[in-house]
Amino acid sequence: MRTKRIDNKDALSLLEEANNQMIFTIKMPISVESSFNIVRNVYECFRMLGDALLISKGLESTDHIEPIKAIIEIKDINTKRSLNVLDNMRIMRHNINYNGYSPTIKETEDVIDFAKLCFNETYLYLKKKVEK
Repeated sequence: MRTKRIDNKDALSLLEEANNQMIFTIKMPISVESSFNIVRNVYECFRMLGDALLISKGLESTDHIEPIKAIIEIKDINTKRSLNVLDNMRIMRHNINYNGYSPTIKETEDVIDFAKLCFNETYLYLKKKVEK
C-alpha cells in the first residue's frame, strides 16, 4: 500500500458512485446471462467502498485485497451478514475475470442477498466517517 494525501472529496465521490452502481445492479433481472455482470458489479461496489476508506486515511491500494480487507476489518459496523463474505466474493470475481467462471443463479441470488443486507449499512457508515 502506498501513502498519499488524505482526499475526502475523492473518497466521497467513490462512495457515491459505488452507491449509484449498486442501486442499478441490484435492480437487474437475474439470469444465466446477467449473473456474470451482477456478481462482478456487486463486488466492485464493495471494493470501491474499501478504496474510499483507504483514501480517507491517506492510503492507496495496489491490489483488490487491501480495500476488501479494510472493510472486513471494520469492528464497529452492524451488518446482518458477516463482511467476511467479501473475501469469497473477491475470489469468485477473480475466477470470473481470469478463469472464465460463470456464476450460478443461486450464487448470484446469494450475492444480491448479501448486497441488500450489507451494502447500505456499510456505505452509510463509511460516508459518515469520511464526512467527519
